[in-house]
This record gives sequence, structure tokens and C-alpha cells, in this order.
Amino acid sequence: MDLEGVRKQIDRIDFEVLALLNRRMELALTSRKFKNEVLDEERERVVLQAAAAYAHGQVTPEFSQSLLSMVMTESRKLQEADLPLLGFQGEHGANSEVAATEFRPEMAPIPMESFADVFDGVEAGYLDFGIVPVENSLGGMVSQVNELMATRSVHVVGEVLLPVHHFLLALPETDYRDIRVVVSHPQALAQCREFLTRHKLEGRPFYDTAGAAKMLFRERPGGTAVIAGESCAKLYHLEVIKEKVEDHLDNVTRFLVLSGKPLAEAGNKCSIVFSTAHKAGALFGILEAFAGGALNLTRIESVPMGGRPGNYVFFLDFLGSDQDVQVQQVLAEVRGKASKFRFLGCYKRSRRP
Repeated sequence: MDLEGVRKQIDRIDFEVLALLNRRMELALTSRKFKNEVLDEERERVVLQAAAAYAHGQVTPEFSQSLLSMVMTESRKLQEADLPLLGFQGEHGANSEVAATEFRPEMAPIPMESFADVFDGVEAGYLDFGIVPVENSLGGMVSQVNELMATRSVHVVGEVLLPVHHFLLALPETDYRDIRVVVSHPQALAQCREFLTRHKLEGRPFYDTAGAAKMLFRERPGGTAVIAGESCAKLYHLEVIKEKVEDHLDNVTRFLVLSGKPLAEAGNKCSIVFSTAHKAGALFGILEAFAGGALNLTRIESVPMGGRPGNYVFFLDFLGSDQDVQVQQVLAEVRGKASKFRFLGCYKRSRRP
């Protein structure tokens, strides 16, 4: 070990410390949803006592208490600002976080472990909004999200169409000629299959593109690169080896924004979910209602539910406002013909970039 090696270790520890501080701030923002007042003097006293008790080695009780006191002061400032919280699935740098920033840059993006966690947070009210991918122009629908949409009590209040580009990222010290393994989400690997094959690179699946970038920074495996978004390069101190390595550049993911309450202002696009009786012409009768109302359908998709063959629900999007009388008449007709029906929301249509 030499000075440079020691400093590299210190840099990595600094990254972990700051990442944990950021996570603490995110949890503090979430805690605001469960309490009436920001300042809880008894809680802060307990935290400072614990800081002194846990101090050991080169970290003195006085230093640990001073540090935690500064952290809690900053935490109170954030809580007092009362920023809306928007949950997304994945690590920081994920496409879902990029889409969240596109929707409302003033919100605080909160990473969640799973799509179900995003729905849980919105339903329980400790997330003001959630954002989830529902379909991709290359990969098709995101089945898990659509299944949750069909069963959870949430409202759709917005959409984001995000162009998705994949970047080959590696550690700064990596010689690109030594790269043999590329780690990423299975869908990203599939969308870059031609690039991987052409360069004789082995693709290894990971739960998340941003998570793969974070893993590479932390574990630093040799001969390894990741496929992730450009934002991950800066966030995880990686170098861009090659830009836009996807096989098809016209790659767009559609995200829906969720809330516990419907959108207050008027929208121009609606989403519904319904099921029909198992009889001839049942689905045709639903579609006939939209044709009769001259409403333009932008999506219709069937999703199997309940693990039973033939048990489907249908997701349908159309252009129009739920405040329009003609739309209301069509929805009333559909509600009467469907065996199950739920209006997911009316929101402002996102124009394709």
C-alpha cells in the first residue's frame, strides 16, 4: 500500500459516508409525514446520547455528538421546507429518477426497493407521489407494474415519456481492452445484445442499471463494465467508454405518476382498467362505445390476473377529459357493460420528445 492507495480508500469511504447521509436525510423527510412537529427535543437528546455511547477508536464522543448535531440541524431545515416526496424504484441514477426529475424537478426523489414499495408509500400517504414505468417502445409492457395498477387504490396524475439511452461505463483505471464482462438489468442487456455480441462481451444480469453502477464503484471487480444511464457516470465516479450502445436508438419508456388523490386541474388524457364477461362480443361492445363517442384510443393492453388461464383485465388509454360530457357518457356506457371497471385518472398528456 502507498499514499495513492490509501487516498483511494479514503475517497471510497467518503462516498459511502455521503451516500448514507443522503439516505438519512431521505428517511428524515419521510418521517415528517408521521409527526405533527419537526422538532422533537426528546428524540434529539436520545440520538446524541447514542452517538456518544457508540463512539469508539479515533472517533471521540464529543466529535460524534457534534457531527450528529449538525446532521440533525440540516435535517430540520429539510423537513421545514416540506418538499413533496416522489418515490421511484431503484437506486439513485435510475431512469425512474430521471423521469421523476422531468415531471417535477422541485420534488424530493425517494428511492424504493420495489415497485410494490412505491405503491405502498402512495397508498399510505408517506409518499406524495410515485412514478413507475408501464411500457417501453422496445420491451413492451412492464407486467409487474400493470398488475399492481389493476389492484391498488392509486390515481394516475401524470405521465412522462423518457428517451432511454444506454452507456457503457467503467472504472477510471480500467483499460477498455481488458473488459470481458458487462453487468446490467436484463432488459438493458437485451436492448444492447448486438453491441455485446459484436465485441464478444459477456452480459451478466443485475437487478437495476443504476444498482449495477453502484456495485461497480463499491466492489471494483476487474475486467468489468456496466450498462447504465449517463447520469450514473457522474454519480458513481465512472468513465463513459462508449455512448448509446443500444441496438435501436428510438427507445422510449412511458412512466405514469401516481398519487393518493386525483389531479385537481383538467387533463386531456385518461386511463381506465376493466374486465369483461367471458362471452362473445363483450370486448367489442366496450370498444364500440369509444368508437361511437369518437374517442381516440392510445393504448389497449390485456394483463393476466390471479394466475388463472383466461382471467384478464384490460388497460385502456384515450385522449379526452373526464370533465367533457361526451367522455362522461362513454365512460358511463363502458361501466355498464364491463364486469369490473375503475377509472385510474385524467392527466395532462406528455408529448413524445
